[in-house]
Amino acid sequence: MTDTPLSLLLLTGTHERAHYAFMLAVAAAAIGRPVILFASNDGCRAVAQDWSSLDDAARDQVVRARGVAGLDELRMAAAELGVRLLVCESGLLMAGLPEEGLLPGVEVSGIPAFLAAAGPGAVITL
Repeated sequence: MTDTPLSLLLLTGTHERAHYAFMLAVAAAAIGRPVILFASNDGCRAVAQDWSSLDDAARDQVVRARGVAGLDELRMAAAELGVRLLVCESGLLMAGLPEEGLLPGVEVSGIPAFLAAAGPGAVITL
């Protein structure tokens, strides 16, 4: 297994992309890979305690009805598996979200902190 983290950049506020970002993060963490998920702009909604403002948030009901883990389960698994969650300070401002409304453990930072944590590995943008 590589020590290079899987670095995910979540820019959009759609349920589909947020769900998939957490699916990737949880899968990588489950096999022992370090994971960093950096949310910015409307992607910040995915790391808010109340993620119902994601575009097409009702899609989560369909996902769960089809036997796939929903966003709440994935976010819980990410926390249990040690996925590092970062949120862009500027992105929070752009999304109009308060820092107090974030999940416990989410680090408010900037792009330089994300890039430093990502190291030499590639960044996957969703």
